[in-house]
Amino acid sequence: QVVLLESGGGSVQVGGSLRLSCRDAGYRYVSSCMGWFRQAPGKEREKVARTNTDGTIRYADSVKGRFTISQDNAKNAVYLEMTSLTPEDTGVYYCAEARAPCVMVGALAHKYSYWGQGTQVTVSS
Repeated sequence: QVVLLESGGGSVQVGGSLRLSCRDAGYRYVSSCMGWFRQAPGKEREKVARTNTDGTIRYADSVKGRFTISQDNAKNAVYLEMTSLTPEDTGVYYCAEARAPCVMVGALAHKYSYWGQGTQVTVSS
């Protein structure tokens, strides 16, 4: 069973940094895609970054150069380091896992079977 536990959200000012953590309390499938999505009020959920078990990484254009996704396979954990935050980064951030390689699920939220509870990130000017 997959249980994704998130932590690390909070409130920061423009230009600040936050680090989100997501741990799969079950076990990570041998070939799975883990990603971070976010949803701002009134907007659709969008992919922020994703990583495959082999370390292949993709970012949304809006966060390239500012966000870094990393993983610790021994801990079944994925992290999202966020820097140079702007108010446009505000939203609820979700960790998600698909039991398939990232190349098969991409940025399509409906293809991710498991979701964390979400953590709020608020960036104020």
